[in-house]
Amino acid sequence: MSEHLPTVSGKEFIRLLLKRGWREIRQRGSHIIVQKDGEHRALSIPNHREISAGTLRSLLKQAGISLEEFRNWL
Repeated sequence: MSEHLPTVSGKEFIRLLLKRGWREIRQRGSHIIVQKDGEHRALSIPNHREISAGTLRSLLKQAGISLEEFRNWL
């Protein structure tokens, strides 16, 4: 059985990342690009009311954040 992901908006997710060392690089349309110092990879976060479960799971994986760690942030 798949673990349930909490529902978050794009702004909430970006706020959580910014508190943990990520910084906003730019915005293109409804997507905000964030990057962590020392990392070459940037994340494109949709600035939507609700990030879909699949997109959220993918973003967490790309950022190297475990589901348990993410839940503790909330």
